[in-house]
Amino acid sequence: MAEQAVAQEFAGEALEHAWLPASGEARATVIIVPTVMGVTDLERGFAAQLNEHGCNAFIADTFGKEFRGAARDVMFGELTRLRSDRAALKDRLLAILEVAKQQPGVQSARIAAIGFCFGGQCVLDLARTGADIAGVASFHGLFDPPGLPPQPIKAKVVAYHGWDDPMVPPDAVVALAKELTDAGADWQIHAYGHVGHGFTNPNATSELGIPGVEYDRKAARRSWTALYDFLDELFG
Repeated sequence: MAEQAVAQEFAGEALEHAWLPASGEARATVIIVPTVMGVTDLERGFAAQLNEHGCNAFIADTFGKEFRGAARDVMFGELTRLRSDRAALKDRLLAILEVAKQQPGVQSARIAAIGFCFGGQCVLDLARTGADIAGVASFHGLFDPPGLPPQPIKAKVVAYHGWDDPMVPPDAVVALAKELTDAGADWQIHAYGHVGHGFTNPNATSELGIPGVEYDRKAARRSWTALYDFLDELFG
């Protein structure tokens, strides 16, 4: 219950970035789960793109308002803490989903979640819970499983992956495919050749300074085009 309350507080802080049509007409909703750097203008820009595509956009703050704008080493410390207890992270993600469902103009049966880097892992973990969500899309996400009892996956799953990502080697990609197959998921994995980690983020190199982490304009365009097709398939 404490973890749920924390998640609701974080989700509530993100509502300033939600978009709802002035008419009150219900629309499909996309939850955006940020990178290790938390809620930034990058995610706000992604939300604007989804607004233009006709979706509500809801940025989920998995770290908390006090960490917004924090230094990189602080954020990586929080990343390590969250990744060290995937059961608690699962509860936080489920609570965020429930907060999203309660917002006006949101249809609970028409919700998807997308995530970037750590956020990509988060949306995969959300699907792994068996949550009743239409679909999830992971952009250059981490693939390692949470080590929790496996559940049948109801959501459609897509992962957009840079084949040269140093954090997710080819054997991890094969392992994810097997995991999703065993869970009965409707899944896709799109791998982009000669592309590393963080390819949708124009600031990836300067923010992380890690070899193999780099923006790739072509892969970013291809993955977003594929995402729109995925959302259209989910929501019509």
